[in-house]
Amino acid sequence: MRNTPFTTLALAGTLLAATAVGSPAVAASVSYRTVTVEGVKIAYREAGSKDKPTILLLHGVPSSSRMYDALMRRLGDRYHLVAPDYPGFGNSDAPAPASFSYTFEHLADVVGKFTDAVGVKKYVLFMQDYGAPVGMRLAAKRPTAVLGTIFQNGNVYSEGLGAIWEKRRAFWSDRDAHEEEVRRAHLLVETTRARHIGSDPNVEAYDPDLWMDEYAYLNRPGEAAIQSELIFDYQNNLTAYPTWQQWLKQHQLPALVVWGKYDLAFTVAGAETFKRDLPKAKIAILDAGHFAMDTKLDDVVSLTDAFMREHRF
Repeated sequence: MRNTPFTTLALAGTLLAATAVGSPAVAASVSYRTVTVEGVKIAYREAGSKDKPTILLLHGVPSSSRMYDALMRRLGDRYHLVAPDYPGFGNSDAPAPASFSYTFEHLADVVGKFTDAVGVKKYVLFMQDYGAPVGMRLAAKRPTAVLGTIFQNGNVYSEGLGAIWEKRRAFWSDRDAHEEEVRRAHLLVETTRARHIGSDPNVEAYDPDLWMDEYAYLNRPGEAAIQSELIFDYQNNLTAYPTWQQWLKQHQLPALVVWGKYDLAFTVAGAETFKRDLPKAKIAILDAGHFAMDTKLDDVVSLTDAFMREHRF
């Protein structure tokens, strides 16, 4: 692996400096709430006092705000953390595509209205996987609301696209010919498991509940159609990459990039390319998969806390 701007030595120093952060013995409480946006019930998790700096946590696929629960318990004593489930995910309502437009543009609109509903006006964006296209659209619509960005395997560069995206391109070019194949593969337990483990040789470090819960959600009635709509719309994210890159370059907000190097969907090159537009970004490459907190929660907690402290949001 190429040497990164966030060296192993520097990473170790950061982690040692923050070892006391939110130990499990003093875990903060998390509240599980709902609010209605556009007639859709949005489930969300919230931790910490509203008078503290806010981190808005946007999840990936096929996850939900559940992926952030442990992080919120570890950091809720010093920050205000809010994590919604998108429509069609987690415990939020999942209206059929016939009555709800499942595009990333619409999800960003819903998240924006969600922040209004819960009274969150300024925040640091924490974006994982699908969280990046949702979050970057939100940032473009509400630039004064975003104080900083954290990308955890949330890709915005073509350099970061793994080989698996070639199958998606075939679907995008001929939906009718490939939709059944894409749906079937996306709903398999093997696919859901592989998304977590990737190429990590330490497979025994992963709790099977991580993907079995997601597998259950994916196979709810009507879910296949919802996921298919978003997979098809994902092509518009790639088209938007240059626009988001320009936004990052123009605004130069503080940025932390945390990347699991065993991710098969978004490669380490995607993390390193952030330096092109954000020369001051801190980049940490972890021995982790697509969902880095699966196995490296302590590292992500310490890196996030150090980032928030450094910039005094």
